[in-house]
Amino acid sequence: MSETSYDLIVIGGGPGGYVAAIRAAQLGMSVACVEKEATLGGTCLNVGCIPSKALLRSSELFAEAAHGFADHGIKADVSLDLKTLMGRKDKIVGDLTAGIAYLFKKNKVTHISGAGRITAPGSVVVAGAKAEQTLTAGRILIATGSQVTPLAGVEIDETRIVSSTGALALKKVPKRLVVVGAGFIGLELGSVWRRLGAKVTVVEFLDRITPPLDLEIAKTLQRTLKKQGMTFKLGAKVTAAKATKTKVTLDVEPVKGGDVEKLDCDVVLVSVGRRPYTDGLGLDEIGVTRDPQGFITVDSSFATNVDGIYAIGDVIRGPMLAHKAEEDGVACTEIMAGQAGHVDYDLVPGVIYTSPQGAGVGQTEEALKESGVAYNKGKFAFSANGYARCLGETDGFVKILADAKSDRVLGVHILGPDAGTLIHEAVTAMAFGGSAEDIARICHAHPTLAEAVKEAALDVGGRVIHA
Repeated sequence: MSETSYDLIVIGGGPGGYVAAIRAAQLGMSVACVEKEATLGGTCLNVGCIPSKALLRSSELFAEAAHGFADHGIKADVSLDLKTLMGRKDKIVGDLTAGIAYLFKKNKVTHISGAGRITAPGSVVVAGAKAEQTLTAGRILIATGSQVTPLAGVEIDETRIVSSTGALALKKVPKRLVVVGAGFIGLELGSVWRRLGAKVTVVEFLDRITPPLDLEIAKTLQRTLKKQGMTFKLGAKVTAAKATKTKVTLDVEPVKGGDVEKLDCDVVLVSVGRRPYTDGLGLDEIGVTRDPQGFITVDSSFATNVDGIYAIGDVIRGPMLAHKAEEDGVACTEIMAGQAGHVDYDLVPGVIYTSPQGAGVGQTEEALKESGVAYNKGKFAFSANGYARCLGETDGFVKILADAKSDRVLGVHILGPDAGTLIHEAVTAMAFGGSAEDIARICHAHPTLAEAVKEAALDVGGRVIHA
């Protein structure tokens, strides 16, 4: 058994962990990052954000070639090579995981393969493929991310009943796909397989899709996805699943009570959320406090109740998003180095990469109504945006919510082409306490999609130009 000492040990090599490790090293700390999987990057890079976006892009191009080229006067005979499509996705993932390994070497971060378990403050035992070793450090940072939330009565086998991991690696396009859960992950992966030829049915417990999004955005997105061929069963729950070699039969019941419906399909994607992954870390043995939902409790410095042990990302409260975890990692390590560090979770944007994309930051309209905040609203439809018309992507709109007295922007919500990029103008404005008038007065290039943001800001003041 070997023993090595560091200033900081990071457990978990996902977006939060590897970014924290690199930033800590930049700040002069000696750092080890312990990761139990074969590659760095965590769920996001290996079986989450990156592979799903690669498949989304490929499926969008396939659908455009099959159905959209004719509008441009382009004639094409289109067929699907799923093996090549999947190979492209795998190569992107491989290149990026290798990139993180390179960044570790560049910043002198020690990468240790194995499962880490905290045995005492300042001590981590790593069970690796070859031998067990003990690491010591002044501080330990937990960044182990999250895992798929199970669904009672439905056992995932990653063949016919799959999680997001299995849905990223199907060997053939299912004729019938049922997605259980109308959140971001389920709708994105459902969109991939629908474009490639699957008949997709989405079963959602709530009476709406995408709970984090503004309700008006969510309703419009649902209508658009329905026009694209998705079927939705809202206010419904899956209570049982029986898989055979050829199909899966689901029991679907109305949440408010009623008759059980038998729903047959080829593949079921279970996507009902994620939960903190803290298995095997030894937290109970050393007394680290967690809340009833399993999230590690931390203070404003990301410190747990046990001296010298910190936590970031999906294992603590806040949006369960890769970019939030990265910001946590930077703030936490900068605080360790004696600098100021803070993450405003109200300014963490959320994006769903369906077509059209949906994005939002700040308060939703229903949240403002519930809290009694007086606000003004501005909207602008992409159907009135010149560049959106050139692209042939006119579904959706931009909505800006501003304080009725100060005009300070309280929330911005976008459904439309490249919404995930457009939202960042709003994030920047809100981070500096900007007003709708500030956005309206900024010159936006023409023709661009960003003009829709300017027009929505103008509409807050009742002076929209192009609508």
